[in-house]
Amino acid sequence: MTEVSGPLMAKRERLVQLLRSYGTCAVAFSGGVDSAVVAKAAQVALGHNALLVTGDSAAMADGELDGARELASLLGMRHVIVPTAEFSNPQYVANNADRCYHCKSELYARISNLAELLGVDVIVNGANQDDLGDYRPGMQAARENNVRSPLAECALTKMEVRELAASWNLPVAEKPATPCLSSRIAYGESVTPERLAKIDRAERFLRSLGFRELRVRYHRGDVARIEVPIDQIATLVEPETRQAIVSEFEAAGFKFVTLDMAGFKSGGFTKLIPSEMLQWFS
Repeated sequence: MTEVSGPLMAKRERLVQLLRSYGTCAVAFSGGVDSAVVAKAAQVALGHNALLVTGDSAAMADGELDGARELASLLGMRHVIVPTAEFSNPQYVANNADRCYHCKSELYARISNLAELLGVDVIVNGANQDDLGDYRPGMQAARENNVRSPLAECALTKMEVRELAASWNLPVAEKPATPCLSSRIAYGESVTPERLAKIDRAERFLRSLGFRELRVRYHRGDVARIEVPIDQIATLVEPETRQAIVSEFEAAGFKFVTLDMAGFKSGGFTKLIPSEMLQWFS
C-alpha cells in the first residue's frame, strides 16, 4: 500500500466512516476507478455487509463486464450482475440529451429492487467531486432513487480518487475512463446494438495499435469521428496506420472515417446540448 498525503488520508478516513455509518450498502459497480475505490472503501468499512452490483447491458464495451468480475473477485466481495433493459425504453433509444438519465434510472431501479430483496439499506455510486460540475443527467436519476455519492460527499476529486486507488493497489488506478458506448452516438441518432458493435470494434482496433485515451464518435450516415490526444494525431495519420484504420473501420460498417483535429475530449457531445438542459440537470 503506497503512502498518501495527510489531507488525503483524512478524506479516506472520512469516506470509510461515512460508508460504515450506512450499516449495509450496495455499490453500483462498473469496474472503473471511481466505483472500485468506493467498493474498496466499502469492503474496509462494512466487510460482507457490502455488495457490488453491475448492470449487464449491450452498451458496455467489450471486456468491461469481465473486468468488473475479476476486480470483484480480487476484492473478495459479493458481486451480483443484473441484466438491464434500457433498450426497451423508447426515450433511451431516441438518444436525446437526457439519454443517460433514462439509463441510470433503469440501473438504479434494478439495484433498488435487489437491495430491498436482500435487506440492503443504502445504494451508492462512484460520482466524485469533479462530476458535480459536469453535465450529468444520471445524477438526477441518482437523486430520484436516493442513491448516495460518497466520493463527492467527501469532496474527493478525480485525481485524488486515482491516488486512493494506487494507495490500495487497485489494478484500475490508471485505467482511462470508459463510459458506455451509447455516449459515442451523436444526440438524435438512435442507439442500436448494431451501431454500438461498430463503435466497440473500432475502438478495440485503435487500442490494439497502442492508443489508450480515445473515442470513436458515431454521426449520421455511418460517419466515424476519431478523437485521440493531440500529441498522438501524427502517429495516427502515418500512412500505414491511417490505411489500416480506414480498412478496419470500413469493414466494421462505417462509410466515412474522419479525424477530430481538436483532439480527445471527454463528453464530446456536451457542446450540442441546449443551455436550459444543462441547467436542469446540473
